[in-house]
Amino acid sequence: MDVIFGNLDLWGEAIGNTLIVFLGGGVIALVLGIIVGAMRVSPVPIARGVGTLYVNTVRNTPLTLVFFFFVFGYPQLGLPKLSNLVLGILAIGIYTATYVAEVLRAGINTVPVGQAEAARAIGLPFGQVMTLVILPQAFRSVVPPMMSVFIALLKNTTVAAGFSVAELAALRSTVNDSADRPGNPMEVLLWVAVVFVALVMLLSWLQRHLENRWRIAR
Repeated sequence: MDVIFGNLDLWGEAIGNTLIVFLGGGVIALVLGIIVGAMRVSPVPIARGVGTLYVNTVRNTPLTLVFFFFVFGYPQLGLPKLSNLVLGILAIGIYTATYVAEVLRAGINTVPVGQAEAARAIGLPFGQVMTLVILPQAFRSVVPPMMSVFIALLKNTTVAAGFSVAELAALRSTVNDSADRPGNPMEVLLWVAVVFVALVMLLSWLQRHLENRWRIAR
């Protein structure tokens, strides 16, 4: 247990940064994913085209390359300087938003067309049709696949370790079995795996809770 209690400061920082990247990226992915998902089913051809282009371009680009662009390309654009942690959040959020958009689009397609037509018949614009009629029902039907996306997001936070973000995956290179930092890299990786399993179990519990709650609401 020395690998944990002898490095509590590192574990605290690593777990904290992992959660920051996960939560920050998750918020960006959810908000941007909802917008792009709505664009994908929009009656406006330009909106559908932009949404399709964004999803097909970003989703088919490896996450590591997305990180490379934000961490190394962003500073060359002359924009306000951001820390690697913030750039990592942006990278993983913008990347995951494509999967959120596609899951949500699938959920939107499960809502009977007649409900949207009825909403438009009483004078609701497209925005209100989506937010008041379509999206609340779509979210109920996509809880399991949406949670799978966020579980994948949680595990993808390990990519940030390769870009100078001190999160859980970076502990392996910091703990070096010395007197100051006891523990060997393999032992660190095993404990990192335990932490990720615990976090995934928490997300799985949240999924079951939401499914049960919204099933009753129906």
